[in-house]
Amino acid sequence: MNIVDSTKVTVPVPLNDPELEQIAKTTLLIGRLLMESGARAEVVHEDCSIVAHGFGADHVDLRSGYASVDITVSRDASTITRTMEVGPHGVDHRLNHALRDLVRRIQQGNLTPSEALAKATGVKGDTPRFAPWLVALASGIACAAFGRLLGLDWPAFLPVAAAGAIGQAVRQVMLRRLVNVFVIAAGVALLSSSLAGLGAGGAGSATVNVAMVASVLMLVPGVPAFNAQSDIMEGHPTLGTARGVCVIMLLTFIAIGVLLAQVLLGVQP
Repeated sequence: MNIVDSTKVTVPVPLNDPELEQIAKTTLLIGRLLMESGARAEVVHEDCSIVAHGFGADHVDLRSGYASVDITVSRDASTITRTMEVGPHGVDHRLNHALRDLVRRIQQGNLTPSEALAKATGVKGDTPRFAPWLVALASGIACAAFGRLLGLDWPAFLPVAAAGAIGQAVRQVMLRRLVNVFVIAAGVALLSSSLAGLGAGGAGSATVNVAMVASVLMLVPGVPAFNAQSDIMEGHPTLGTARGVCVIMLLTFIAIGVLLAQVLLGVQP
């Protein structure tokens, strides 16, 4: 005879929570966009935690890698783990501020998960950008100005500004066509330093070598280098190391481009 224990009660555990799914997707998307806009790992983790808890999650675990972000979100008896790929890392302060503003609105309880997901999906396209020609012009002037700090003489100022602007314009076109970032660094460095060397030499400058170096300063990955150091110091060594390796690679390819230009023009390094 089989005896059934009527005191044992099995409580069904929900395998999926539709709202928790949206919370995970929204949090991951905001984290991914923050990384792509140049945010430190600590900022990404803090903001993702604010978003998930703001929507009612009980527990949040985030792992930020260079190429992907993973999140585990729990509420009551439901737990969801999701992964999202991270695109090319860049520096976009306007997008970063727009995302931080969205996080604040979520923290204040002004948005539902579905509304926040819709806004996060469109925030990249809705964020205003400066005209490409203005960015190129400003980059060229900045290169020439930094060149002056490095000892650039006045005859080379305009050639460096023009070479930097042309290099930045070419860089923007190559980025839109999804060319490898290291190829872009070497190609633009070769182009800009060659133009700067020819222009500075033709203008009678005595600082042609400095002009060639100054014309590629817009390629120097300053923000990624700072983020790499900060990530390692703040307890995210894996991501920080990956960012640091990319910085070293970019600097290497920039140096190769400049050295090739110096060899072609016969300028002593």
